[in-house]
Amino acid sequence: MKFECTINGARLDCVVTSDRDITGPVFCTSGMTRMTVVHGCKMVTQTGSYIEVQLPDLKAGAPYAFSLGYDGFEPANRAWMPLGPYLRTNDGEVIQLPALPSGFHPAPETPTKAFSGLKLIPQPTSWSPTGQRVLINGYTCENDAMRSVAALAQRQNHGAFLRPDGHRVIIETGDLPLDAYTLVISPDDITLTAASTGGWFYGAITLLMLLRTHDGDIPCGTLTDTPRFTWRGQHLDCARHFYKPETIHDLLDLMALLKLNRFHWHFADDEAFRLQVECLPQLWQQTEMRGEGHLIPAIFSGASDSGGSYSKDDARAVIAHAKALNIEVMPEIEVPAHALALAKVYPDTRDPDDIGSERSVQGYTANVVNPAMPKTWDILEALATEVGALFPFGLLHLGCDELPADTWMGSPLAKALIAKEGLETTQDLQGWTMSRLAQTVVKNGQRPAAWEEAANGKNGGIGHNAILFSWTGAGPGFAAARAGYDVVMTPAQHVYLDMAHTNDIDDWGGNWAGTVSLSDTIAWDVIPPDEPELAKHIIGVQGTFWSEFTTQDVQLWPMLVPRILGVASKGWQSHDITSADLHSLATDFACVWHA
Repeated sequence: MKFECTINGARLDCVVTSDRDITGPVFCTSGMTRMTVVHGCKMVTQTGSYIEVQLPDLKAGAPYAFSLGYDGFEPANRAWMPLGPYLRTNDGEVIQLPALPSGFHPAPETPTKAFSGLKLIPQPTSWSPTGQRVLINGYTCENDAMRSVAALAQRQNHGAFLRPDGHRVIIETGDLPLDAYTLVISPDDITLTAASTGGWFYGAITLLMLLRTHDGDIPCGTLTDTPRFTWRGQHLDCARHFYKPETIHDLLDLMALLKLNRFHWHFADDEAFRLQVECLPQLWQQTEMRGEGHLIPAIFSGASDSGGSYSKDDARAVIAHAKALNIEVMPEIEVPAHALALAKVYPDTRDPDDIGSERSVQGYTANVVNPAMPKTWDILEALATEVGALFPFGLLHLGCDELPADTWMGSPLAKALIAKEGLETTQDLQGWTMSRLAQTVVKNGQRPAAWEEAANGKNGGIGHNAILFSWTGAGPGFAAARAGYDVVMTPAQHVYLDMAHTNDIDDWGGNWAGTVSLSDTIAWDVIPPDEPELAKHIIGVQGTFWSEFTTQDVQLWPMLVPRILGVASKGWQSHDITSADLHSLATDFACVWHA
């Protein structure tokens, strides 16, 4: 069986060559967004970006050509080709077609100059060299933070970090800010000073990085280091693609090497709910797998059948692994939009008399739960309570992005609720909904978080001391900070690491926010220069990775590295790094991370 596809403007020209006669084949696939029939086939059904089209009978060895298209979009690169294509025959047989080439890692840009300072990412706050150097093959120290880094080094094949004949590290306690540390490196020993475990841990991470990037020939001097922000995060979308727990552990290791300290775990979206909650077992049981014969078809999938879910023991293992690396884990349950899976399992979260025609940007209809339905609150409050209780960080992200325009305006029950509460618009009702759900989170002893849209609505939005995540650009984050919200900056144009690196057709990734190069990850202001007072509410920076076109775990790494280095630099450094220095240090980092 052969399958080929080429991009021709907005059209995907496909050719399937069967190795046997097939009667009445249906071609099934998914793309980056909603697809259309161009010629050579007839529409059968579609859900969002997933499409099924009828082909004529296929003859053995005879190529058959047909074309699909993207409605209003032009493919940017090979990531837009059909994902997980397969044929369904008249008798129900499923024939997986060969996968198309995927997962492109662009050649690294050649640095214009070698970096002359310490080969560290992120760069330290200050460095005063003495001019001496010391050859080190490891360290000797009795300290839990040093042992945690030794375990990380062993997992990631960096050799012995701690050894009996290593260079002596003296641990001291000093009056320093959270996660700050100092290192005094001499030919005789090293003194690591911090106020707490976090500072000692990051000092140990620096010692590991120096050992690797300087090949054991380490300069002596005094290093002081204090993070700029308390929130230095990385997000991972595990709803569109199920990442093995081992992959998440590897991601946590990468984050720790770069002094990132917040993992945003996105395991719920339109396509799946992947945490094995006890309060709603049908939710994850019916959506953990996607594809042929499942409730959710093979959307954003690399096969006719794929998926998985995370047990509570899996989640506890992730939390424990993160904790040993000074990382906290924030879960996200994603409402009221991006709830196709939830609404399909529990249809009574929607008004049966809703005549609205809203459609999400992903092409879904009916992917929003209705706050006027009692079942909606039974589910949302149960999820918030159980998921929140599992994660000791005490922060629960509620979602609240990309609500389709005019949602609920065709629902008699929602319109009655709007009138009762003195509201007017879709955004007003969303703000009311998020505020009510946030109240449940607060009653449970946790703090709510949400995407930037949660600030909207005449009632002032979500409120309840929620943390907002600004993703469409920096502007909404600045506005939320002015309104008194604490904000994490995650602008798509700079730190959405699922965007393609370049405009090259052979690249890989999305492009709706533009391309994001390594240089782009640092070419922005976290705090507006003319409003320094917003610093009290802008609490950090976070990289983001969505998985619409990721069908294998291994495809994650060339998208994150090296661009996650820019995220780490913006989160930690109080001074900007130049693009030339970042590119040079990215080359040095290659010896630290080989995934």
